[in-house]
Amino acid sequence: MKSYAMEKLRNFILVGHGGCGKTMLAEAILYNAKATDRFGQVDDGTSVMDHDPEEVKRKISINTAVAPCEFKDHKFNILDTPGFFDFVGEVKSASRVVEAGILVVCASSGVEVGTEKSWDFLNERSLPRLIFINKMDRENANFGKVVDALREKFGNRVIPVQLPIGEAENFKGIVDIINKKAWQDGKEVPIPAELSGEVDNYYQMLTEAVAESDEELLDKYLENDALSPEELLTGFRQETMKGEIVPVLCGSALKNLGITELMEAIIETLPSPDAAGTVKAEVPGKGETVELKASRDEALSALVFKTMADPFVGKLTLFRVYSGVVKSDSHFFNSSRNQEERIGQLFLIKGKNQIPVSEVGAGDIGAVAKLQVTATGDTLCTKDRPVVLPGIDFPKPRLVMAVYPKGKSDEEKISSGLYRLVEEDPTITVEKDTTTKELILAGLGDLHLEVITSKLQKKFGVEVDLKTPKVPYRETIRGTTKVEGKHKKQSGGRGQYGHVWLEIEPLPTGTGFEFVDKIFGGAVPKQYIPAVEKGVRETMEEGILAGYPVVDIKVTLYDGSYHSVDSSEMAFKIASSMALKKGFMDAQPILLEPIMKVKVVVPEEYMGDIIGDLNKKRGRILGMEPQNGIQVINALVPQAEMFQYSVDLRSITQGRGDFEMEFDHYEEVPPNLAEEIVANAKAAE
Repeated sequence: MKSYAMEKLRNFILVGHGGCGKTMLAEAILYNAKATDRFGQVDDGTSVMDHDPEEVKRKISINTAVAPCEFKDHKFNILDTPGFFDFVGEVKSASRVVEAGILVVCASSGVEVGTEKSWDFLNERSLPRLIFINKMDRENANFGKVVDALREKFGNRVIPVQLPIGEAENFKGIVDIINKKAWQDGKEVPIPAELSGEVDNYYQMLTEAVAESDEELLDKYLENDALSPEELLTGFRQETMKGEIVPVLCGSALKNLGITELMEAIIETLPSPDAAGTVKAEVPGKGETVELKASRDEALSALVFKTMADPFVGKLTLFRVYSGVVKSDSHFFNSSRNQEERIGQLFLIKGKNQIPVSEVGAGDIGAVAKLQVTATGDTLCTKDRPVVLPGIDFPKPRLVMAVYPKGKSDEEKISSGLYRLVEEDPTITVEKDTTTKELILAGLGDLHLEVITSKLQKKFGVEVDLKTPKVPYRETIRGTTKVEGKHKKQSGGRGQYGHVWLEIEPLPTGTGFEFVDKIFGGAVPKQYIPAVEKGVRETMEEGILAGYPVVDIKVTLYDGSYHSVDSSEMAFKIASSMALKKGFMDAQPILLEPIMKVKVVVPEEYMGDIIGDLNKKRGRILGMEPQNGIQVINALVPQAEMFQYSVDLRSITQGRGDFEMEFDHYEEVPPNLAEEIVANAKAAE
């Protein structure tokens, strides 16, 4: 594939609700650009884009797939993203490295939750976009109904520039509203009489939108009630590139109808990488912002947006070049990690295939294998001109599960395998809970975690079970007590003797632990006092009430006795442990549970259901803030109630809700629940 000037490049992302036909649209574009010899199909597993074994098995997109193709002396970089919410991290990273988006909508299903979310993702990046109403051949396809829903939801800047000739099984062609031409079977045909009124209506709508964008054009339009075809076309292109007009096109990817017209619209109306003119970056360590010219002649700046574990070439790093040129068999500087990396052979990625290239220039997307330190979100540049590009804002994991091996010898393999998968997917986290000793896996949803465990089995040969994590409770006291601990043992030869008096008191929440030595007159020799403290600390770590760590207590050693022969560090350690266990139970012991600060963002119509659900979860509502038709609810909720909240929220809001959660503080577990937790802990011993 030849190298293209920046103005001839088009980088765009395909977004939309799951099942709207994004991947089939990508396949159709590749086929019409002659980038593939056969028309790949998702259903029979021959898709170029969905090549991961999990994608083939489930017949859905899980990863962002990248594929370049050439059409009419232009190069397209297609980034096909998953539509299912669990894989939204893929959409976030892909949208970071393109100039435009194509929002795909199903002609029979219309505007769905994923359509709305995809629109929001494009808005986050202020990306110009086209809307493609796909599956016009589908039963119940209704172009007019879908257009009305799009305009109602997203506003009047959404304007059709095509009409379908026929719908469902009668769909057979496209009407070009701007040029007032109709196409069927690759040939121009007369516009059907029944569509002429709609064509005129949408033509007028488009003319008004273009006229309103420019004062001079508006004056001319008001004077003549029309614009020349050249003025309309020029204004339409400019306003689409600015995102002020969102053209609606239609077709059927499966039937390969309307695809070349869409490809021509991509060239004519979507911006090239040099449209922005400059790239903003920071100079590391200086806090300065610099602007790099979006040009091959500028210093190198590139962003890593995806990492893949390829079974043949190892770790594969995908990057977008913003300025300068990356060459095969050279070096670059990773400014995010302050380390130099050697580059081997560069590739272009087409699905699972790698196309070797000698260089990747500004505006283009490439890949390289076997980088040592580079990860997703890192900036690549030159050492003499270090810059850091804005990173990728990935969503935080929301669903947390504990990982248990099915085979006893697999624990180490599980950890290493999961950490390898984290390299591929920054929306998962893996950590060991120091309290419960569980390996905790967090992701964006149940399907997300299911796919991760399936990959773990296929790539690393490890089978695991996912279980609801244990809650990291804590134990403390509300009362004060004085208690004696005596360890005395005589069984022939040297005996064991340790004797202490401890005062145990509660401390304010979050204080931790305080040990005080108040021994006078050598009642407990100085060499044994560290052993007393150690015995107390070890017992606190093990827990007393239900096996959870003890926190926020003060222990004072104020008396005791010793034996000149039989006393030892071990004896005093045992004595202090005995004293703490006894005294703790006499000092009004309580259980503490982690309380999470939760922020829920939902459309207003779900607010009552959300508040009711949070109340059922023992939550305390802190406040509500309306924001642009949505409600932000802030609450404090026990962690024990929140492990499945991502699933619950999706169910309540049909996927329209979102939430963030972080640890806030510990507070006392209600007595009735505490009794049950303690009883279960005793039964498990």
